[in-house]
Amino acid sequence: MTVPELEELVEAEPAVLAEFYSRSCPACDAQEPILGGVAREYEGVVAMVDPGEDFSALSEYGIRSTPSFVRFEEGEPAGTLADGVVGADRLLEFARTGAN
Repeated sequence: MTVPELEELVEAEPAVLAEFYSRSCPACDAQEPILGGVAREYEGVVAMVDPGEDFSALSEYGIRSTPSFVRFEEGEPAGTLADGVVGADRLLEFARTGAN
């Protein structure tokens, strides 16, 4: 999904967990199956965002590396997690509560 598509989704859904990734990122590849498991348990919407060349969006959401996660509540960013590959339990807790 692109950044503009994410912005539309965030406006339409009460809770969104977005992973910002890059196709050339090995850690992002490792994170993908973990994110899939979290998506099955998380009550909100999970999105994978490839910012491409949209560097303004990266700075807007405080993204400095990939993979990074941004949690949105009611259309607003409500937390960022940028620790490389994140385990399922920790990622689900972040998605639900914002706890890092």
